Amino acid sequence: MIVPVVDFSAYNLSKRDADGEELQSLSEELKAAFSQVGFVFLKNSGISQEEVERAMESSKRFFLQPEELKKRFSRKSFPNNPNHGWVSMETERLNPSQPGDLKEAFNASQLLSVLQKWPSSDAVRDFREIHTAFFQRCQELSLRVLRVMAQSLSLDPAVFLNAHQFIGTDENGTTLRSLYYPPLKSETVNEGQLRCGEHSDYGSITLLFQGSEGLQVCTRAGEFISTPSIPGTVLVNVADLMQRWTSDQLLSVRHRVLLPPVGDSSTRQSLAYFVQPDNEALITCCDGSNKYPPVTGGDYLLQRFSESYGKN
Repeated sequence: MIVPVVDFSAYNLSKRDADGEELQSLSEELKAAFSQVGFVFLKNSGISQEEVERAMESSKRFFLQPEELKKRFSRKSFPNNPNHGWVSMETERLNPSQPGDLKEAFNASQLLSVLQKWPSSDAVRDFREIHTAFFQRCQELSLRVLRVMAQSLSLDPAVFLNAHQFIGTDENGTTLRSLYYPPLKSETVNEGQLRCGEHSDYGSITLLFQGSEGLQVCTRAGEFISTPSIPGTVLVNVADLMQRWTSDQLLSVRHRVLLPPVGDSSTRQSLAYFVQPDNEALITCCDGSNKYPPVTGGDYLLQRFSESYGKN
């Protein structure tokens, strides 16, 4: 299995709209990728490599701060948005049967809230500005991808777009995650522990920007294969609610991030934009099959959080 690369020029962020024929061709390419592999690299999306690097550099400055400074922004310390903030090493278990993941993260979701805090020390004083701008660029791109996906299934674009009207507000759980994988000593790692445990994503789609290799994707045969890191592209995958929504026409695929080779002291960074339906959006099978029971976007997200974080 090779993750395909698709040129998104016809509908990238510099275009007001797409030509009908070009949009149809693009939709066919995305459907083939999402129904056979579950992942696709998009090139010429309109989000530049410079934008990605700027957000990663800002994130890295935050993660390299002393832990006592990062603790002030811990996830679940903001009552208006319990998913906002810093996630420390080994707190999250994306594979609940294994030890905690060897990574840190900073979650940013509700952009309009005046109650939640953002890092603002001298080292990271531009953190909120940079991450808010990047979030909004990802939002625009994700809505374009969802429109193309709807066309690929011969659906009215409103089927997906109307369920994502409140991204960035407290009525939607879409989150930009800055992820940092620090250097590791192999002798201190527990059995079964990975940088990011085997899992599938929760919501509609995910946009992933990688700073280096390390991600593995599971094939239909159950074999994990390594995927490249291609500068200037965004890796997009189908998530679990989208698979339910499309009655398994599109595939949500398990993936993971391995430990670095013994003796490799390099770090790894990525930016993951997890697109969720609105909290009150009722997700039902779009083909009318009732293959999966209806569920709201918010209820499903809370269920999955409880599996990943337990009582933390």
